[in-house]
Amino acid sequence: MTTMTSKRVVVTRPIVGICFMQVCAEADATDEEILEVCNRENPSGTRNGWTTVVRHAGDCGMATKMSEPTVCGSDPKRLHFLASC
Repeated sequence: MTTMTSKRVVVTRPIVGICFMQVCAEADATDEEILEVCNRENPSGTRNGWTTVVRHAGDCGMATKMSEPTVCGSDPKRLHFLASC
């Protein structure tokens, strides 16, 4: 996954359920950075686009403990985040 680490935020799963997508990002990536990439590279098709980066259970209606960021299996300095629309 050397291409993944060359960008701060990379779309890794464009569809997770009906209202989430997953990105792999530098641990210090901001919500704004993540959402900008999400909306540019994988538009949600909804009026508001991708609006929330799930960092904690409850950040959006369907986010649970399992939705929280996890360490990337390929690079422990990166995290996998879910974005919701």
